[in-house]
Amino acid sequence: MAKEMQHSSMHLEQADLEGNEHGTGTHKNLDDDGRPKRTGTWVTASAHIITAVIGSGVLSLAWAIAQLGWVAGPVILMAFSCITFFTSTLLADSYRSPDPVTGRRNYTYMDAVRANLGGRKVQLCGLAQYVNLIGITIGYTITASISMVAVKRSNCFHKHGHHVKCNISNYPYMIIFACIQIILSQIPNFHKLSWLSVLAAVMSFAYSSIGLGLSIAKVAGGGHARTSLTGTAVGVDVTPAQKVWKSFQAIGNIAFAYAFSTVLIEIQDTIKSSPPENKAMKRASFVGILITTLFYVLCGSVGYAAFGDDAPGNFLTGFGFYEPFWLIDFANVCIAVHLIGAYQVFSQPVFSFVEKNCHQKWPETKFITREHAINIPFFGVYYLNSFRLVWRTVYVIVTAVVAMIFPFFNDFLGLIGAASFWPLTVYFPVEMYIARTRMRKFSLPWTWLNILSFACLIVSLVAAAGSIEGLVNSLKKYKPFQSVQ
Repeated sequence: MAKEMQHSSMHLEQADLEGNEHGTGTHKNLDDDGRPKRTGTWVTASAHIITAVIGSGVLSLAWAIAQLGWVAGPVILMAFSCITFFTSTLLADSYRSPDPVTGRRNYTYMDAVRANLGGRKVQLCGLAQYVNLIGITIGYTITASISMVAVKRSNCFHKHGHHVKCNISNYPYMIIFACIQIILSQIPNFHKLSWLSVLAAVMSFAYSSIGLGLSIAKVAGGGHARTSLTGTAVGVDVTPAQKVWKSFQAIGNIAFAYAFSTVLIEIQDTIKSSPPENKAMKRASFVGILITTLFYVLCGSVGYAAFGDDAPGNFLTGFGFYEPFWLIDFANVCIAVHLIGAYQVFSQPVFSFVEKNCHQKWPETKFITREHAINIPFFGVYYLNSFRLVWRTVYVIVTAVVAMIFPFFNDFLGLIGAASFWPLTVYFPVEMYIARTRMRKFSLPWTWLNILSFACLIVSLVAAAGSIEGLVNSLKKYKPFQSVQ
C-alpha cells in the first residue's frame, strides 16, 4: 500500500512538473494561456518571415536601384534591412507584457500597442494598420491585372514579333480578379485554409526566382545595358526634378518590400515558450531578414545589371524579357495566383474588424446577425450571412474601382511603403520599448531612439512625396477607363 502511495505521489509530482513546464497545471497539451500548445521554433518562424516578406515588392527593386544607382541603391536596401531587423528585435520583446519572458501574451500587433502604450495610440495604430491593409489590397488588384495582361501580351509578341505594340486593356482583368475575390471573400473561416497561404508562398518564390534567373541569363548573354554609380542620368533619361522625385519614389518602393512588421507578433505567437519566445524570435528575425535581404540585393542588382537605366517598373511585366515566352507566362501566372491568396490574407482583418463592430453596435438587427443555412451538393451546409455578402462584395468592388482609377504600379507601391514604414515598422516598436523599459527622457538611449524614429519619419515623408508626385504626373496623361497598357 505504501509502495502504491509512493508511486502515486511520484506520478502526481511528474504531472505537476509537466504542467508547470508547459505553463499550466491542468493539461500538458495547453499553454499558459489555455490555448493549444504552440510548437513553432526559430526555424519555422524564419520560414514564416521569409514567406511574408518576399512578394510583389521584389518586382520593382531593379527599377528602384536604376533610379538610385550602384552606390545609393544597395546602401539604402541594406539600411532598410538593418532598421527593420533592429525594430523587429524591439517588437519581439513586446509579445509579452509587462515582462518579455513571463508576462501576459499579446496575440496581435494592436494588442501589444494596447498593453504597452494604451490610450489614443491604440486608435492611431489601428488607423495605420487598416489603411495599410486597404492600400495593399488595391495594390494587389493592380499588380495581378498587370500580370494577367502580361500573359496575353507575351503570347502576342511571340506570335507577331517584338515590334508590335500589343496594347491590351487592364480593366477586364481587374474585373476578373475582383469576381474571384468576391467569391473567395464569402468563405467565413478563410483562416483555416492554410493550404492557400502555402500555395501563395510557393508562387512568390517561383516568380521571384524566375525573374532572377532570367536577369542572370540576360547578363551572361552579353547584354550591354547602361548602368552607372548614380543611376538614371540627368539630362539623358530624366530632368533634374524628375531625378529627385523618382529617387524618393524608389525609396518608397524599397520600403514596401520590407513592409511586414504587422505580422511579426502573430508569427511569434506560433513559437513554443521554451526557450523564451522573444529569444527565438530575435534569432528568426535575423535569419529571415538576412536571407530576404540577400535575395533582394540579388534581384535588384542583377535586374539593374540586366536592364540598366531603362529597367522597367515591374521586371516581369515590363518586357525586358520576351523569350522564353512560356516561362514568362508561367511567372506571371504565379504572380496572379500568389496575389489571389495574398489579397484575402490582407483583407480578412478588415472584414473581421467591420463585422465585429457592427455585431456589437446592432446585435438585434437580423440583417447583420442571421445566418441562412444552404445545403450545397458535394460541399455540405454553407451558412450565408446577408450583411457579410453585401459588405464584402462592396469592399472588393470599391478596391477594384480605385485600382482602375489609379493603375500605376510603382507609384502606388511606393505610396503604400512610405505610409506604412514609419508608423508600423519604426514608431510603435520604439515607443513600446521606451514605455516598457521606463527609459528616462533625454538619456542617451532615449535620444538615439528618437533620432532614429525622426530620421525614418523624414524618409517616409519624402518617399510619400515622390510617390504622390508620380501619381499626379501619371494621372495628367491617363484617361480612366479608356487607356490601355
